[in-house]
Amino acid sequence: MNAEPTIVLQAVEATKQYKMGNIIVEALRGTNLSVHKGEFVAVMGPSGSGKSTLLHLLGGLDTPSSGEIYLAGQPLSRLNDRKLTLLRLRKVGFIFQFYNLLPTQTALENVALPLLIDGKRMRQQRPWVGSMMERVGLSDRINHRPDQLSGGQQQRVAIARAFITKPEIVLADEPTGNLDSKSGIAVLELLKQACQELTATIVMVTHEARAASFAHRIVFLKDGLIVSSLSNAGEKISMDKITTEINRLENN
Repeated sequence: MNAEPTIVLQAVEATKQYKMGNIIVEALRGTNLSVHKGEFVAVMGPSGSGKSTLLHLLGGLDTPSSGEIYLAGQPLSRLNDRKLTLLRLRKVGFIFQFYNLLPTQTALENVALPLLIDGKRMRQQRPWVGSMMERVGLSDRINHRPDQLSGGQQQRVAIARAFITKPEIVLADEPTGNLDSKSGIAVLELLKQACQELTATIVMVTHEARAASFAHRIVFLKDGLIVSSLSNAGEKISMDKITTEINRLENN
């Protein structure tokens, strides 16, 4: 009998409200989401549907107005600032649309940064950091600064940095949004490969059907709620299905 897949990230009735003057904006309205170990989940939805808000809550970058976020079985609301910072550092990897690399540091130093912040020594971590640079195809660029790399190469550095701590979950916010089509597909292939070879767990916010088609599962947000989903059932989710669902949400 197969064991039940392990849930590594969960949102339970998560809400988020913002006050804009005298108006209360409900960015999320009781969202429930479970992500299993080794799963690649894409989050889609119209502009203003709550995609980025959900990602920020899942990563502990923001707190829900009500409800709870569980990461590796820990309820984030019960952690103090220090424990939450350590959990983000050790258990969560982040990939952003605009890379967020330190401009004065080399590619190798940018990848190693989370380990160094956590008190690790570069001398001891050098073989592991080097292997991650090789995994993303940048062994010959380790001493280059970000301004000496293309956009696609910078995003590969960001991917290596996100996985360097062997995190429980990697959160990607529009990781291909600033790349041309060829570079974007290369980045998505890299993420999918990480899922398979590192048993990595990824949640990716995207507005691109092509990017979402690489995921195992796509959840669709509208008006702060998850309203539908698509699963690949062992095959790549077709862009026609994704586009049809997006159009249905935007027109209803």
